[in-house]
Amino acid sequence: MPEGRDQFAANPVDGKARQLPIRNAMSVDVEDYFQVGAFETTIAREEWDTIPRRVDMATGRVLDLFARKGVKATFFCLGWVAERHPELIRRIADEGHEVASHGYDHARVTSLTPESFRADLRKAKALLEDAGGTPVIGYRAPSFSIGDANLWALEVLGEEGYLYSSSIYPIQHDHYGMPGAPRFAFRPDQAPSLTELPVTTVQVGSKTIPCGGGGYFRLLPYALSRWAMRRVNRRDNQSCIFYFHPWEVDKDQPRQKDAPLKSRLRHYVNLDKMEAKLARALDDFDWGRVDEVFFGAAADDKAA
Repeated sequence: MPEGRDQFAANPVDGKARQLPIRNAMSVDVEDYFQVGAFETTIAREEWDTIPRRVDMATGRVLDLFARKGVKATFFCLGWVAERHPELIRRIADEGHEVASHGYDHARVTSLTPESFRADLRKAKALLEDAGGTPVIGYRAPSFSIGDANLWALEVLGEEGYLYSSSIYPIQHDHYGMPGAPRFAFRPDQAPSLTELPVTTVQVGSKTIPCGGGGYFRLLPYALSRWAMRRVNRRDNQSCIFYFHPWEVDKDQPRQKDAPLKSRLRHYVNLDKMEAKLARALDDFDWGRVDEVFFGAAADDKAA
């Protein structure tokens, strides 16, 4: 185990101490650069099939990096991507990673009804399972779009047989967030059979600060992210859940000059540094798939 990695952790679901090397959960939200929430008012869904896709290449770079570092991860994939690149989903599964759902076409859950959300879940799941050949038991809402106003979505996920969701971000953000949510794994009242796994945050005084990847990891100094994740591992005795997107390692992607300035800053800053920062994080922490870190063999038993 590399120097600096923690030796012990609590069980992430029940909080009981266990003497095992602590593992953090690595996850990837598989979507193309033009499908992100930041560009949803700039690039219409009707245009997606007219734009050259880069998700296959970018995700391939991520898979190559994980292979070099010996890391297995969870890939929350769009059904839209699986429909057009089934070989990519098969490669993810064949290389030992978990295939999970990111919905069909990155529609925010806040824009859906319970009925249309259920249809979206079923469509994406069928495409992903057909392409990957493995059961899909995990889900992450596009743009972390489950919160106080639509907790009914957790009930639908439970009814559709999902073992876990990683869709609630317990922070205040201009596009998403549920500040009152628990910071760590919990069973929602709406779906007691479902485990919600919030992306990791760190408590500093009275403030809850993101430290689970995404744009925060790319924009801020790596030392700050490393400190925050180590604090969660050591002080909170919890595994971290980290996420990023394949487009974040694609510095040559086309620029969307018509997008709002804030969106462009969030999307493009430090794309050229992201892969090297990821490599450092992969070396500094112990990583695994979401299903294995939080459920172990129980994930396979549930799927069966």
